[in-house]
Amino acid sequence: MRAAVEPQAAPGLGASESRYRHPRWKKVLYERQPFPDNFVDGSFLEELRKNIYVRQYQFWTVVRESTVVAQQLSSVCVFVVLWWYMDQDRLSPHLLFTYGLITSLFGYLMFDAIDSGEGRNHSGRTRECGPPLQLLSVSVRGWADLKSTVVFVAFTYGFSPVLKTLTESISTDTIYAMSVFMLLGHLIFFDYGATAAIVSSTLSLNMAIFASVCLASRLPSSLHAFATLSLAIEVFALWPMFQKKLKAITPRCYFAVSVVFTLATVLGVLTVSVTGAVLFALLLLAVAFLCPHYLIKLQSSKDNIHGPWDEAEIKEDLSRFLG
Repeated sequence: MRAAVEPQAAPGLGASESRYRHPRWKKVLYERQPFPDNFVDGSFLEELRKNIYVRQYQFWTVVRESTVVAQQLSSVCVFVVLWWYMDQDRLSPHLLFTYGLITSLFGYLMFDAIDSGEGRNHSGRTRECGPPLQLLSVSVRGWADLKSTVVFVAFTYGFSPVLKTLTESISTDTIYAMSVFMLLGHLIFFDYGATAAIVSSTLSLNMAIFASVCLASRLPSSLHAFATLSLAIEVFALWPMFQKKLKAITPRCYFAVSVVFTLATVLGVLTVSVTGAVLFALLLLAVAFLCPHYLIKLQSSKDNIHGPWDEAEIKEDLSRFLG
């Protein structure tokens, strides 16, 4: 970049005397200088830097991190497959609710063992206590969680007839289309661990529950709708919470559980459709291996420039001035 406007020499003075008398340009705003506002000298581009924030990724590290996406895709497929089994009268809602309740209880115990009560202590539901009172504290926590579960089950069961007839006036094709879009929205807005404006755990969960309500309305009875909504809470709310805690505490165990869960989902889809299982397996392979490969390959194509034209960033902690 060349100077926009060069300072003119004073009349009657030589070139050397003009250069001597003209002050040197400084990149400051608090001094009045005899230069136009758009003037820069030749040192302007000396501060140009390229790709100073480019991250170097390891392939297998990215593959391990991609299990979050594969796991959520598998969760959606598990929900749809189990709903299809109930719709085809190949799975009893009593059996689904019983197995779901047993699995949730097992997951609750595992979560409590992994978490060691830390989440409840941070949420204020319990307070720190000495060893003699730890057993009583665990009992109180268990009673509070049991009460919340009973309230949820009673509320969902009581409103199941309403949810079953909520969309009777809407055609089945429209219900299926709405369910597909809602589940896609759930996958798009789900919190995969990245900090982005599009991430919204609340919106993602609400869209999944809305899709489950739409699908439950096409099942034969209110008990089917109740089992579907219970399954949706277990798959879209409780299971990601357990996986997130497992990943934070024991990453290797999390990776193993994710692989087993994904393989089990492929087998479940295989019982419904061979073509669907093949396509789903190819999708998982693309997410786990092809996308990380292209992510690493495209890093060399970045051409981000940084220099004095960037906005200033205040990195100092200003909390002491605001308090």
